Amino acid sequence: MKLLICLFAVLSVQISFQSYAAIILQYHHVSTQTPRSTSVTPEEFRTHLQYLKDNQYQVIGLDTLLAQLQQGKEPADNAVVITFDDGFDNIYLQAHPILQQFGFPYTVFLSPALIDRKEGPVMSWQQIKQLQKDGVIIANHSSYHDHLAAPNKGESKAAWLKRVKTDILLAQTQLEQQLGIKHKWLAYPYGEFSVELEQMVKELGFIGIGQQSGAVGLNSLMTRLPRYPSSSQYAALKHFTPKLKTLALPVKNYIAADPVKGPNPPTLTLQIDNSDFKTSQLNCFSNGEPIKVTWLKPDTFSAQAGQKLKTSHKRYNCTAPSLSKKGYFYWYSQPWVME
Repeated sequence: MKLLICLFAVLSVQISFQSYAAIILQYHHVSTQTPRSTSVTPEEFRTHLQYLKDNQYQVIGLDTLLAQLQQGKEPADNAVVITFDDGFDNIYLQAHPILQQFGFPYTVFLSPALIDRKEGPVMSWQQIKQLQKDGVIIANHSSYHDHLAAPNKGESKAAWLKRVKTDILLAQTQLEQQLGIKHKWLAYPYGEFSVELEQMVKELGFIGIGQQSGAVGLNSLMTRLPRYPSSSQYAALKHFTPKLKTLALPVKNYIAADPVKGPNPPTLTLQIDNSDFKTSQLNCFSNGEPIKVTWLKPDTFSAQAGQKLKTSHKRYNCTAPSLSKKGYFYWYSQPWVME
């Protein structure tokens, strides 16, 4: 418990607001033949990349961004990182040729056991090795792509901890054996994590990456870095372009932000640096609907939905317009993993 409290309070020291932030984009499929909920068409994907090029965004590798954060360097104001999850073959067949045309680096998080079993339309190791030869970064998405955030029904805590640790380290071993990979980055399957899982990831020396939306800045926790999903309805430019003008909400203490703890509806409580926005302009939403925000202290607020969360991927999204950067919004997304 002491370790978890320390992790939650890791940002309890004074942090001035960060005026620069990077955006990490997340994709799964680039195809017209796959589920729309996790897909962009090749035309939509090309439109995204063309917008980034035309508006002079710096598309950098995930390795570059993570190195900057670990060194305490602010990312470039217009930095964008492109990532894919799961290793589907349309990444090789559709996305990769388009990305090569633009010369943009990107990262693929994959689950080695699914590649070995050829589960679904996944790439072969030969194709993955060709991507790596072309400069694509491959990283850990766990080996079996199971739910990792909390014990399964009937599973003891000890069994859960052993299963999760084994899964993460097995994937890392497989990636090192197949590709020589040594960087320790984990994209959580389904974007699900908990404070206890974050603590394990930290102890294992990994960086943890989620699927909740938001920008990445120096104040972002390295065990729950956000990414903007860019598929389905979010593929439209009217949804895509505003993401590029967001800043990381400067969280100083994650008082009540464990995705698996608490009653339903959950209460989010954060201590933040609000020096660059008006507290009256911070708004939070659940499933697109406004939810109640209560300021407990001048720098601490709580937010809670008025009814139980029912959808599978549950989020609270909180935003506030920046005072110093016209047209930019601070953004924080809190995922919830509850039955």
